[in-house]
Amino acid sequence: MSKELDHLSALVVGGRLSRRDFLGRAAALGVSATFANSLLVDSAKAQSPVKGGTLRAGMVGGAATDSLDPATWASQVPYTLGRSWGEQLLEVSPTGEIEYRLAESVEPSKDAKTWTFKIRQGVTFHNGKDLTPADIVATMERHADANSKSAALPFVAEFDTVRADGQTVVITLKEPNADLPYVVSDYHLMIQPNGGKDDPTAGIGTGPYKVVENQPGVRHTAERHEGYWGSDQRGHASKIEITVINDSTARTSALQGGQVDIINRVEPKIVSLIQRLPGVTIRNVPGKGHYVFIAHCDTAPFDNNDLRLALKYAVDREEMVRTILSGYGTVGNDTPMIAGYPLFDDDIPQRTFDPEKAAEHYKKSGHSGSVLLRTSDVAFPGAVDAASLFQQSAAKCGITIDVRREPGDGYWSEVWNKQPFSMSYWTGRPTQDQVYSIAYLSGAEWNDTRFKREDFDKLIIGARSELDDAKRKAMYKQAAMILRDEGGVIVPMFNNYIDATGSKVGGWVDDPNGELMGGHALTKCWINA
Repeated sequence: MSKELDHLSALVVGGRLSRRDFLGRAAALGVSATFANSLLVDSAKAQSPVKGGTLRAGMVGGAATDSLDPATWASQVPYTLGRSWGEQLLEVSPTGEIEYRLAESVEPSKDAKTWTFKIRQGVTFHNGKDLTPADIVATMERHADANSKSAALPFVAEFDTVRADGQTVVITLKEPNADLPYVVSDYHLMIQPNGGKDDPTAGIGTGPYKVVENQPGVRHTAERHEGYWGSDQRGHASKIEITVINDSTARTSALQGGQVDIINRVEPKIVSLIQRLPGVTIRNVPGKGHYVFIAHCDTAPFDNNDLRLALKYAVDREEMVRTILSGYGTVGNDTPMIAGYPLFDDDIPQRTFDPEKAAEHYKKSGHSGSVLLRTSDVAFPGAVDAASLFQQSAAKCGITIDVRREPGDGYWSEVWNKQPFSMSYWTGRPTQDQVYSIAYLSGAEWNDTRFKREDFDKLIIGARSELDDAKRKAMYKQAAMILRDEGGVIVPMFNNYIDATGSKVGGWVDDPNGELMGGHALTKCWINA
């Protein structure tokens, strides 16, 4: 059996067998999914990286308003570029385990309130400055400043003190949090010289690549940092390039024509066509990502919960998964949670398309006239079609939705988190606390539904310090029910991450943490001659 699994995993790594097919065959052999996934990771690591060349990506998710300041990263291009030049203390591996980066070790106190990080020595920033514990302290301080507008603020706001002690950094929390290693793995917390206080947009970090060209919304290039401490693990290509190609057809054509080696966000409806292209491999990875309709709970008419419930019952989720995702995903339930999260509770009743309940709540809301929904091609693959489907199913409930298609450039700065009813996506996070904290706590910078509930906040914050798993699970269930029944988010579906690579790309590892290997494709992959 071992030889057969080794052979199958080699086929996956070589792009000749899909991950889904591999897991299916492994299950038939009596092998658990966890072990099978770890075998894939080991197989990819066993490949011999090729140094040199240029690795090129064509990506959706870039705009003229993008910044190199990690605090502001909200879409795919700045996130993926940031992974190339910046690093955190810790990361989450493809199998969900904590991986040491700029911290060599971490030790919690018995009550999980004080955490001591030993900082890696011999690491230099791109400007030649040595990494010191003071840089970590300054980074946390900058993100904890409300003026930074950092998306990580809900996490670092829970730090009571952060101090350097020799070659360690000691973080003391206001309340215990067993998930702190996952907190500091947040991709906004890239360590910068003096924490980025001097210039957060300089793009200077400790990562394998140095930023050379930065044209937001157009093109980004970076060259290998020859002094990188982890050069045996990452930074194989001499140069990486990101070309912003927000149009799906143009991205596919660029991959087919050899102008790029990797593309993100392949639309599910064209997967079967792309699979026929010579040398192209579809990378299909189930994860925690989800596509959403977001309504501002503090803005009329969406400040009426009956209207929000009417819209939730007016979504045909099964049809969306079938039509928009072509089966590459699962049905959502108006919470950001899915099986796979620690302490997930599957007893929450599944909401379904119900025209009678939708009409009932719509009548109770007292609203009349149409509802304006803003969408864009960059919101998620098939977003415009999903808006049309929602419009059609709502019409069956007596609800009129007007769909406005917005330009891709500027959507994330002018529509998302600003307009009262729009479409978006979330990649998910390693833990439930991170998901709820970044997007649903009352004071969160990215609270894009303007959902503000003191009892909800108390549940999430209280769960952090609750060390009894059964009690913590019950708290998360209660929070999910509040969000499902009273929140402003409509979650019709959880999506698979579907990327594609050309024939010369080596080193790919499926990573459920996000598209393009959790943002690491350009740093971990290489170009075969």
